[in-house]
Amino acid sequence: ALFLNQLQKDLEEVKELLTNATRKRVRDVLVAEKQKLELEIKNQPPPKPKDAAEEEKSSLGGYTVKINNYGWDQSDKFVKIYISLNGVQKLPAENVQVNFTERSFDLLVKNLNGKNYTMTFNNLLKPISVEGSSRKVKTDMVLVMCKKKREEKWDCLTQVEKESKEKEKAAYDTTDPSEGLMNILKKMYAEGDDEMKRTINKAWVESREKQYKGDIPMDI
Repeated sequence: ALFLNQLQKDLEEVKELLTNATRKRVRDVLVAEKQKLELEIKNQPPPKPKDAAEEEKSSLGGYTVKINNYGWDQSDKFVKIYISLNGVQKLPAENVQVNFTERSFDLLVKNLNGKNYTMTFNNLLKPISVEGSSRKVKTDMVLVMCKKKREEKWDCLTQVEKESKEKEKAAYDTTDPSEGLMNILKKMYAEGDDEMKRTINKAWVESREKQYKGDIPMDI
């Protein structure tokens, strides 16, 4: 909820900057950032009812760690996600839980070396069969088996990854080299830290100053 709140504040600020921006290219960068933030907000998991969240928290105890590292592959029938967790095979079976929906799953590993581990995948690329999906505990690893509803190849795991790949491809696939460069700059600006944003802004300001002096007859 805290992360979602930060995203919403960022979005409000971008909208405010958009109302004051007059240069087309600056507006383009802000619009790109606005769309990215809106997509991130849309893909945040819905908050749990407070009582359920509190109850789960109190039943877990200890420190909860979010798992970010995983590997995956696929067969005709399954998408397989591999999560490395040292010693997980020593836990009671009920301590390793996976909940599936048609387009998501979340993993909870309770009390492994005094910590709890969670991993959530929302907006899976294609629908899965809840009944046919399962998890297996192996030595130092949990294997999540998502049963595909249709036997077809997945290019990636989630819808967000697909959209990100398509945007990146579009940035490079352009017949106009200057437009391609501008798209790459926008991407760098949208994903960069404050230092990166300052660097790009400085370059734009200097380009405009040169243009006004007649050094380059272009609208940068």
